[in-house]
Amino acid sequence: MTADTDLDKVPKPITPGPEMAALAGFHTDVTWTGTIKAGGMGPGTPAMTAVGWGKHEPIQDGRWIVGTYQQDQFLPDGTFVLTWQLHWVAGWDPAAGEYRATMADNYGHADVMRGRIDSDQLTFETIGDQLIRLRLVWDRSNPAELIWRNEMSVRGAPWSLVEEYRCRPTASASTSRGLPA
Repeated sequence: MTADTDLDKVPKPITPGPEMAALAGFHTDVTWTGTIKAGGMGPGTPAMTAVGWGKHEPIQDGRWIVGTYQQDQFLPDGTFVLTWQLHWVAGWDPAAGEYRATMADNYGHADVMRGRIDSDQLTFETIGDQLIRLRLVWDRSNPAELIWRNEMSVRGAPWSLVEEYRCRPTASASTSRGLPA
């Protein structure tokens, strides 16, 4: 065998395509304000308000988007409760034919999700039959702000709203983000 023939047998990394360009439209740098419903963080937990930010960057030549998120949460009277942080990696999985994401937060939660884009809406859902399933929804039907919400289903019950935020692009937000057009 020649070296040229052997090289042809080695699988090559995927080339990012239109799926990643579509996904990038939902992953711009933002700041947000919003609310967490009473009981949203577990039985008996109070309603809260939150302010936060998210920053994104493409990795591996645009094959994945990494998001870093942080928010401060407050009781309705303004009392500080906690700072929440999340690390997110999302991209197109050509073998599965769908978007996939991993997430890990400062509570020690980690998960794998599957996603889809329907027009101006991106939805990711927890994979599997876990006791508590999450559904994350980005709605960019209004160009001035993106609405993001987190919903949960416990033991297969209907989805219920946990939290919802109004996200506004930051000055550093860019449409190019180094991803394919």
